[in-house]
Amino acid sequence: MTKTTLNKGIFVPSMVFILIVSVISVIYPALADQILNSIKNFIFVNLNWVYVWSVTLFVIFLVYLLFSKYGNIRLGDNESRPEHSFFSWVAMLFSAGMGIGLMYFGVAEPMQHYSSEVFGVTEYVNKAKNAQLYTFFHWGIHAWAIYGLVGLSLSYFAYRFKLPLSLRSCFYPLLKEKTNGRWGNVIDVFALCSTFFGITTTLGFGVVQINSGLQILGIVPNTSFMYQIMIVVILVSLAIASALTGVDKGIKILSNINVIMVVCLLLFVLALGPTVYLIGSFTEGLGNYINNFFNLTFSTHVYNPEVLPWFYDWTILYWAWWISWSPYVGLFIAKISKGRTIKEFIVAVLLIPSLFNFIWMTVFGNSAIWFDLNVGQGALSAVSGNPDALMFRFLEYLPFSSIASFITILIVMIFFVTSADSGIFVMNNIATKNAEKSPKWQIILWGALLAILSLLLLNAGGLKALQSMTLITALPFAIIMILFIVSLLKGLAIDQSYYERSFSKTTIPWSGRLWKDRLKQIVASKDRASVDLYINTVVKEAFGELQTEFAKNGIEASINTSENPSKVEIEIKYDVINNFIYGVETTSKKVSNYLVEEDNLPDIQAKGTFYPKTYFGDTRESYDIQYFTKNELISDVLKHYDRFLDIVSDDSNEMFISSDSNERIE
Repeated sequence: MTKTTLNKGIFVPSMVFILIVSVISVIYPALADQILNSIKNFIFVNLNWVYVWSVTLFVIFLVYLLFSKYGNIRLGDNESRPEHSFFSWVAMLFSAGMGIGLMYFGVAEPMQHYSSEVFGVTEYVNKAKNAQLYTFFHWGIHAWAIYGLVGLSLSYFAYRFKLPLSLRSCFYPLLKEKTNGRWGNVIDVFALCSTFFGITTTLGFGVVQINSGLQILGIVPNTSFMYQIMIVVILVSLAIASALTGVDKGIKILSNINVIMVVCLLLFVLALGPTVYLIGSFTEGLGNYINNFFNLTFSTHVYNPEVLPWFYDWTILYWAWWISWSPYVGLFIAKISKGRTIKEFIVAVLLIPSLFNFIWMTVFGNSAIWFDLNVGQGALSAVSGNPDALMFRFLEYLPFSSIASFITILIVMIFFVTSADSGIFVMNNIATKNAEKSPKWQIILWGALLAILSLLLLNAGGLKALQSMTLITALPFAIIMILFIVSLLKGLAIDQSYYERSFSKTTIPWSGRLWKDRLKQIVASKDRASVDLYINTVVKEAFGELQTEFAKNGIEASINTSENPSKVEIEIKYDVINNFIYGVETTSKKVSNYLVEEDNLPDIQAKGTFYPKTYFGDTRESYDIQYFTKNELISDVLKHYDRFLDIVSDDSNEMFISSDSNERIE
């Protein structure tokens, strides 16, 4: 057996927690569901505002980045380019993100909203519009902003800062080297458990839908557990085989095939369903979504108590579900997004899947509503509470329904496989701290765990308990994602400063004449004593010569000094206008740990260094002059004095430069 790449600090505590929760859910499903559901309900009722504000912040932040100066930063080196074609990239992130969900809720959610009387609306038009509006809201930009934030944070710190592709890396600007210790392990354990629970519950519900479709088509006689075992064994085996081939082969190929099949099924329903009605309702629905975007974003329905249960069971549940899934989807999106610019990433992740979701939900959901009203006489509304079979019942209203249902089952199966194989890939990635190559048995282990636990929970009725556990984990992870924003802003600011920073002002007057002396100065240790010595020799001598020359030209200049901190300035006093001041003081700054520990960099003995910094008695930006010779410093002072005279001679500056309070060193 090949040596494992699993990290014990992540794998062991994760497995202990996963097995404890799973065993309790299997042995005591009713009790576990009752306890976890109570905790979930308490969170949804009392802390729903955390989800509302968090998701709102995620959307605002990504939109800000889209139009900010950071948008052109590339997720990788400045010269790096995407590893996957645009179509394959979108296909993979789409398949991993919401594949099975679209098949499961494409008809079910619009029909359930349409059938609900929670808003007290009985007219068909308003019911249909509300059904479409809230479906768009739950599957649109807000959902993908959650995935996008995690994916962007991971991509940026992994490919730009050369850190491991791990959630712990997203905290590097805040925790620095602590991300390699216990704090980093805690973050990855949380991500691994959340990912495992989310995939297990999704696959469990996906198996039920596949089984239900096979029964409707007459392929299997019933939905017994035996057939569910067969489905899981076959599909998880395919997922393991796909995961073993890697992202570039199995996952990529299956994702491309699935997107093509999904588009074909979409066009089939659009062409043979109420086409004109669907095109018109999509157009109006998109406008309705845009017009109500901000109202939907901030709405908590606090003024409509009768709507609150619906709000908790739909909007808040969705936000919690997307957040709980975001470590998994975000990691997978990050894995396939190297080389994209931040702007390209945000546009693709926010808009393209959202727009496709809107089209999908309109074609399937609005077709079902139209058939329910005009053909079925409420037959679909009557079975809206059975989402496992609703998609197939809807397809019975279309020609070639058996073929369409078979294709639907095939799509769900492939989505099942792509979700499972990308899930296996991501979980192994987390548990190994992004090891480049893991033994095959390790991949098989993750697939087997998913299959066994999902079947045990499905048979015992423990999937709902595990789903509640997944939703509970969303609350702390929402807070973690807010910290991602803080960390990402710090990283982007450092990034921008690094690439835009010009040469030091100290180097402006340099020529090659003194290059050996310059090199000695650059690599020399810069402690306080050496900087104080520079100020008390070079700077004072320069200011002294300037004072003498000013006096020869009829100008009285004074030299002011202070010993702690070491500071010296030359000042020319005026009665009406601001004094001219050019000062230098000893200043400290922190240096990177890497600079302290690196052998092939200048010898830095501590985490701080010192340098002589200018100041001017006003708000102008100071700068480092540590490499100036005496004559270069004299020249720099004269440049500032020439600027000063030019400013004070301008009549338009009279009000600005006049002052009664000229500050001096005391």
